[in-house]
Amino acid sequence: MGITNAILKVREHRKSEKFADVNFFVDSGAVYSLVPGKILDQLDIEPYKEMSFSLADGTVLKRKVCSAYFELEGEGGPAPVVYGEEGDEPLLGATTLESLGLVLNPFTRTLHPMRMLMAKLKP
Repeated sequence: MGITNAILKVREHRKSEKFADVNFFVDSGAVYSLVPGKILDQLDIEPYKEMSFSLADGTVLKRKVCSAYFELEGEGGPAPVVYGEEGDEPLLGATTLESLGLVLNPFTRTLHPMRMLMAKLKP
């Protein structure tokens, strides 16, 4: 299995002029993305709650959570983001991928536009 990285712009919201280019490890098995707190502080993005997260080894960590706007190749969307602490690496999770309309191809380890489906509603 290979490793996939992607560089995305992170902003407070869509119209923010201030942004940071962040090199993320793409993990479609993670629910939320993680951005180091130092970067979020520079962008004036403040946490609004604290949550518990379980790691693959069973360890439970508490981290602050905030919201940010992510962009990749001109496409963007808002998503919750974990406020990373010392030693936490940037991680791009499923919620952000879905917000951007992207999926990770597990065979080629590349990001692709999500095929959008819409259910037909019966009258």
